[in-house]
Amino acid sequence: MRDVIRKMLEVEAEAKRLIAEAQAEAERLVAEARTQAQEATERRQRETRAEAEQIIQSALKEAEAEKRKRLAEAAAKIEVEVRLDEAMRRRAAEAVVRCVCENP
Repeated sequence: MRDVIRKMLEVEAEAKRLIAEAQAEAERLVAEARTQAQEATERRQRETRAEAEQIIQSALKEAEAEKRKRLAEAAAKIEVEVRLDEAMRRRAAEAVVRCVCENP
């Protein structure tokens, strides 16, 4: 009878040990999964930020190109619409010189 009780206690102790090992392994796996999920999330955030920055830079370049294009078009339109003959140019230059020289 004592052997049976001793064996039952040994089996129970072994079962407790196995359960504790399984719990420890499960906790380790959960911690590892959390770490991997956190790393993946951070990596995705970095990638998303980089992609957003590229989109912003591209949009800025396009906006700058559009600005240059519109300025060139406006300058060409002004040049076509405003034709100064020689006398008008001379008067404009003299007016500029007077403004500059009279207002130090």
